[in-house]
Amino acid sequence: MNANQFRSSIYIVALCGIYLSAAMFVPALFDLYYGQPDWQIFVLSGVMVGGLSLASAMATRGAMPVFNKRLGFLLVNMLWALFSVVGAIPFYLSTLKLSFAQALFESISAITTTGSTVLVGLDSMPPGILMWRSLLHWLGGIGIVALGLFVLPFLRVGGMSFFKMESSDTNDKPFAKLASFTRAFMAVYVGITVLCTIAYDWAGMGHFDALNHAMATVATGGFSTHDASFGYFNSIPLMWAGTVFMTLSSLPFSILILFAVRRRLDSLRDPQVGFFLGYLTLFSLMAGIYHHVRNGVDLPVALTHSFFNVSSILSTTGFASEDYTLWGPFVVALALFATFMGGCSGSTAGGIKAYRFVIIFNVVRSGLKKLIYPNAIYPVRYGQATVDADVQRGVFLFVSLYIFLWAVGSLGMALLGYDFATSVSAVITCLSNVGPGIGHIIGPAGNFSTISEPALYLLSLMMLLGRLEVLTVMVLLLPIFWRN
Repeated sequence: MNANQFRSSIYIVALCGIYLSAAMFVPALFDLYYGQPDWQIFVLSGVMVGGLSLASAMATRGAMPVFNKRLGFLLVNMLWALFSVVGAIPFYLSTLKLSFAQALFESISAITTTGSTVLVGLDSMPPGILMWRSLLHWLGGIGIVALGLFVLPFLRVGGMSFFKMESSDTNDKPFAKLASFTRAFMAVYVGITVLCTIAYDWAGMGHFDALNHAMATVATGGFSTHDASFGYFNSIPLMWAGTVFMTLSSLPFSILILFAVRRRLDSLRDPQVGFFLGYLTLFSLMAGIYHHVRNGVDLPVALTHSFFNVSSILSTTGFASEDYTLWGPFVVALALFATFMGGCSGSTAGGIKAYRFVIIFNVVRSGLKKLIYPNAIYPVRYGQATVDADVQRGVFLFVSLYIFLWAVGSLGMALLGYDFATSVSAVITCLSNVGPGIGHIIGPAGNFSTISEPALYLLSLMMLLGRLEVLTVMVLLLPIFWRN
């Protein structure tokens, strides 16, 4: 790692810090409008962060080096570290009286679009704080899509290099220039947010609630303005609106852009899209029918709740219409299993992601065929494309490390005194960026407010590892990364 690369990383991070400081004036305006004194905290935080960022940018300005993998890894980690710390400042300085561990956890949960929260009393909380949480969600969603479409394929992280053909720098990219694609992405992202806001408003939410929940939905984050989450509204139309937009936001944005701008129906043939929609539908039907048979709930109502909650888990949004862990042990097991899976590559969703399951399934199928015909050649395919050995290796490396981190993190939580269900579900819900876990402490009806500070730091690390696809962070631990 040479000094010029480190300087350039600081410069880019400082520029992003200026933009983030400007965003702090949005919740300040909401607090000022509603007569809440916390507007001063947001103004102070914005001025402080903006001044430091501007000074850092001026001090590190210079010629940019050629963008390479080492610079990419460093830059991604520094950006998410900056967003996490800067996002925590208003929480820490606000009238909520949060500890730094709690403020940092809330910020990381927002910026990684996880949705786990340490806050209680959301129904009476100052609007600026609620808007800041939602805004961090929404901005984090933009960063996540950009990361998945442009950066991770270049860095060849966890098999993501396969999606260069979907997003970044091959002949199959949606537009000839990156700038054109970026403008199209922002138009689609903002457009879906506006449509979701209108849908929520039309279905019965107030204007402020609709805007906050729309930003959380499109970013698949899950922060609500009420302690009871979607259960506060008790509305079937709202649940179906949420189901549609959570599912839509779990699909690859490169495909959504092609469909919206170019009207290319063939873009929907991506194997991960069909696979994701398939297991979402299957899980929802199984949970709904089980809820209907076991608990005597009317089938249409049971299916409404099951589709909403299953799509919330699989999209890693984390909203809850009710405590689905009370439906029965089968649903608890299904929810835990679904927490691992996630949405599609190039979306705001987290988890292992559907395309990796498609590749693993095809690798296993090819391996079984070779047991019968050892000399035959069975290429591993993803749709019509052949998956090379590097991508296969990247996928299995990612999944192996994912399971390893889950096991180590769960042992760490148990060491800190938490029961089995809380330990294993807290770690996987943070690693997959889902939000709620299982059990009476952090289940859909609970939150992370009673979790100790050491555990919050551990879970904060898990959220960052999961959002940055694990390998992006782990590579920094190698001594060879820092050598010139």
